[in-house]
Amino acid sequence: MIDVIVIGGGPAGLAGAITCASFGLKVTVIDEFIKPGGRLLGQLHQEPSGEWWNGIKESERLHQEAKKLSVDIRCGVSVYNLEKENHLWNVHTSLGTLEAPFVLIATGAAEYSIPLPGWTLPGVMSIGAAQVMTNVHRVQVGKKGILIGANILAFAILNELQLAGITVDRIILPEKSVLSQKAGEPEEVMKSLLNAAHLAPSPLLRIGSRFMRNDWMRKVALNFYPKNGMKVNGTPLQLRKAALEIIGTDQVEGVRVADIDVNGNIIAGSETIYEADFVCIAGGLYPLAELAAVAGCPFQYIPELGGHVPHHSETMETPLDGLFVAGNITGIESGKIAMAQGTTAGLSIAKHAGKESNTIDQKLQQAVQHVRTVRRQAAIQFNPEINNGRSKMNELWERLYSNDSTGKTPKQIV
Repeated sequence: MIDVIVIGGGPAGLAGAITCASFGLKVTVIDEFIKPGGRLLGQLHQEPSGEWWNGIKESERLHQEAKKLSVDIRCGVSVYNLEKENHLWNVHTSLGTLEAPFVLIATGAAEYSIPLPGWTLPGVMSIGAAQVMTNVHRVQVGKKGILIGANILAFAILNELQLAGITVDRIILPEKSVLSQKAGEPEEVMKSLLNAAHLAPSPLLRIGSRFMRNDWMRKVALNFYPKNGMKVNGTPLQLRKAALEIIGTDQVEGVRVADIDVNGNIIAGSETIYEADFVCIAGGLYPLAELAAVAGCPFQYIPELGGHVPHHSETMETPLDGLFVAGNITGIESGKIAMAQGTTAGLSIAKHAGKESNTIDQKLQQAVQHVRTVRRQAAIQFNPEINNGRSKMNELWERLYSNDSTGKTPKQIV
C-alpha cells in the first residue's frame, strides 16, 4: 500500500518525498523525465555571495537522500488523470493506475511561447530548452545565436550558455503584438528588469537603475538608449530592436530585425538582417497546473504568481482532502523556495496522516517560516510582486476555508 504519491521529481517533489518518508510513510515519486531533478538539472550559476549553485549536484543529493529512505522513484512515467474514489486518490499513469490516500502535485512550470514567422525552423528553441540541451545533455545548441525576449530567466540562462562557450550575439525584443504583449514593449521590459538591477555587472548600470524607477526618467532613458544596446556580460541588450521574422531554408540562418520606438512600434525603413545559426525565444514561465485542474481543484488567476494557480494554504494544502501542492505550480519562484515548500508539504501530509501529533504543528510552522525567509533572501524574483501574490492567495484561503479539522469548510470540499 502506497501512502503518498508525488507527481513530479523536481526540487519540490523530492523534498516533499524525503520529508514524508522520514516519518515512515511509504512514498512513490513519478516523473516523466529519464531521471529525477526537474529544473535543477539545468541550473548552474554564481550567487551574489560568490558561491556556485550547481543544480545537478543538488539533484543528486536529493536523489541519494530519497533512496536512503526507500522512496520509490519511477522515471519516464507520465500521469494523465487524477481522481478520488473511496477515500483514495487514483493516479492514472502510462504504466497503470496507482492509488494512495495522499497526493502531492509538484509539476513545476512551463514556458510561454511567443510565435513569430519562422519559429518552426530547426535551430529555434525556447530558452529553457537551450538550458537543458547545454547543461543536461551537454549538446552545443549552436555557434552564434540571437535571444528574442528580455526577462530575468533569459539573463540567468544566458550566463549559463556563455559559461559553456556558446556565443549569444545579441538580445532583442519580439515584435509588439497581442501574442507578445508586454514582452514587446521597451518600457515594460525595462521596468521588469529594474528588479534585478542589483545584480548588474556594471556599477554604472546599478547606480543608473535607481533613477529609472521614475516613469519620466525611464522614457527619457529609452529615447536616448544606444542603438547598439548596453552589454550584459558582454552580450548587447537592444531594447529598441524587435524581431520580425526568423529566416532560413532548412535551418536558422538569421533574424530580420527592425528598430522600434519607445512604445514598441516599428520604425519604417529600419529593417536589417542579423546572421545566426540558432535562436532562443524567452517568453517567461507559468505554473504547470493541469493535473490539479483535472482533479477538480479550484483556481485563482494571480498575475504576480505567474498565472492561474490552484487554491492552497501556506501549509500547501488544497481544498481537496488528501491533495497537496508545492513548487512552481503554486507560483513562479526559485529552486530553493520550491524545496522549502516541498518540505512544508511533506510535514503537512505527515500531520494529516497522524504522525508525531505532539511536535508536528511546531515543525510545520517552522517550515512555513523557513519558506518566507528563503523568499525574503532570494537574489532574484521572477515576478517582482511575488509577496503581493502570496498575500492574495493567503487572504483568499482565509476567506473561503475555515480552520476546522479538515482545514476547510464542507461546502468548499469538491
